[in-house]
Amino acid sequence: MTHLAAITKHDRDEVFVEFTRSICPVCKRVIDAEVNIRGGGVYLRKRCPEHGRFEALTCSDAEWYMASLRLNKPGTIPLSHATEVRDGCPLDCGLCPDHKQHTCLALIEVNSNCNLDCPLCFAESGHHADGFSLTLEQVEFMLERFVAAEGEPEAVQLSGGEPTIHPQILEMVEAATRAGVRHVMVNTNGIRLARDRDFASQLAARGAHVYLQFDGFAAETHLALRGRDLRRDKERALERCAEAGLSVTLVAAVERAVNEHEVGDIVRLGVRHPAVNSVVFQPVTHAGRHRPFDPLTRLTNPDVMRMIAEQLPEWFRKSDFVPVPCCFPTCRSITYALVDGDEVLPLPRLLDVESHLDYVANRMLPDFSIRAALEKLWSASAVPGTAGMSESLECATCNIDMPAAFGDLRRRAFMLVVQDFQDAYTLNVRQLMKCCVAQLTPDGRQIPFCAYNTVGYREQIRAQLTHRPVDATVPNALPLQESLSVGERGAMRWNRR
Repeated sequence: MTHLAAITKHDRDEVFVEFTRSICPVCKRVIDAEVNIRGGGVYLRKRCPEHGRFEALTCSDAEWYMASLRLNKPGTIPLSHATEVRDGCPLDCGLCPDHKQHTCLALIEVNSNCNLDCPLCFAESGHHADGFSLTLEQVEFMLERFVAAEGEPEAVQLSGGEPTIHPQILEMVEAATRAGVRHVMVNTNGIRLARDRDFASQLAARGAHVYLQFDGFAAETHLALRGRDLRRDKERALERCAEAGLSVTLVAAVERAVNEHEVGDIVRLGVRHPAVNSVVFQPVTHAGRHRPFDPLTRLTNPDVMRMIAEQLPEWFRKSDFVPVPCCFPTCRSITYALVDGDEVLPLPRLLDVESHLDYVANRMLPDFSIRAALEKLWSASAVPGTAGMSESLECATCNIDMPAAFGDLRRRAFMLVVQDFQDAYTLNVRQLMKCCVAQLTPDGRQIPFCAYNTVGYREQIRAQLTHRPVDATVPNALPLQESLSVGERGAMRWNRR
C-alpha cells in the first residue's frame, strides 16, 4: 500500500489548444494535427503513418497568439467559386465553397525564369531550361476570372520568377488596370530597374507600385539569401524609382542568424527614402529552395515585431502592431506611422485600433465608420501611398486632434507589415481556410498562397504549363489530366454564369 500511495499522476507540460488538419512534410498526405502551447510558444504536432511524428513552432508568443483571435473578422463570400467540395481542405482549392474568405490580394506568376538563382526561393525560380512564360492572353483570361469572382478587386501582384524580364510585363500591367484592378504591383529583385534607365518611368506612367526585394545591407546577407552581392543594384533601383515618382514597398525575407540584426536599419531606410512608403518583413518560408533549418526554432511574426521594437525603441513598440482581421489574424500584423522627418508617431498610439477591430467582444462601438476605415487599412489589399489609404486614414483620425506636423497624412503615412506564410511543417487548415492571398492559375482557379506552395499545386501548374508530368514524389499533386478537368469544370461554371 505504501508503494502504491507514492505513485502520483503528473500534468502534461503543455496546454492543448485545438485539433486540426495538416500535411506530412515528406509525402504531403493530409493528416490529423494538434496545436499545443508549451514554454510560451505555440506548436503544431502531427504524425504521418509512413514518416512518423513532426513538430514545428508556429508562434513564439502564445499570449499574443491567443489574444489575436479576437480580431477574426467574418469572411466575405466571393461572387463565384471555381471548384467544388470533393476531397476537403486543402485538396479542393479553387476557391471552393468551404473557403471562409474572398481574395483580398491576388498574385500572377507571369514566368518561372529569373535572372538570379537565389539560395532562398519558395518558387524555385532561376535559369530553368524547362521554365514557363505566360502569354498576355493567358494573363487577361486569369484577370477576367478574378474580376468575375471579386467584382471590383483591390490589388494584384505580378510576380514570378522575375516578372520584369518578361517581354510583355508592361502590357500585363496595362491589362490588369484595364480589367478594373485598382492597384497593380510588380514584384521584383530590382535588377532591371537599376540597369534599364527607362523602365521605372514606364512603370510609373502605368500607375504601378513596386514591391522590391530588399533583405539588408551587408554583403554576407546578399550572398546567403540571393547568391550575389546586389547592394549597388538595390541602391540604383531606389534612385530610379525616386526619380520617376514610383511608389515602393521594401520586402525583406528575415532568416535566423543571417539578417535579424538589419531589421531596424531597413525600417530606417524606408522611413527616410523618398520613394519608399512601406516595409514588409516575411519570416522565411521553408518551401522551395531554402537554407537548412530547425522547425522548432524558426522565426515567427512576434520575433520580428520584437526585433523592430528592440532596434528602433525611439519609434516602435511591439504593441504598435495590430493583427489583420481579414485573413486569419495570426498570419499578418500591420502598423501605420505618421512621419515628420525623424519623428515617427504610430497610429495605434492615437487610436485604440484593437478595440475597433475586436469582433468577439459583445459591445457596441461609437462610430462604425471608423471601424470600416480601419478594416481597409488593416487588410491584405492595403496599398500604401494611394488616395484610398489617405481617405481611410483621414476617416480613422477624424475625431483626433492631430499634431500640426502630421497634417498631410497621405504624404507622411508609412506602413509596416509583418507576414508569416505557412510551409509543409506549419500548415494548419484552420488558418488556410481563412487565407485571403491567392495565386491565380491559368485554368481560372484561385489557390490560397500557402496551399499553392506546400500541398502540390505549384507542381501541378508547372506540369500543365511545361507539358511535363507531375513529380511522382508529390502525392497530393493532382495527375495532369485530373487537374485539367478541374479547370474545365470551373470554366464551364463560369461560362454558365
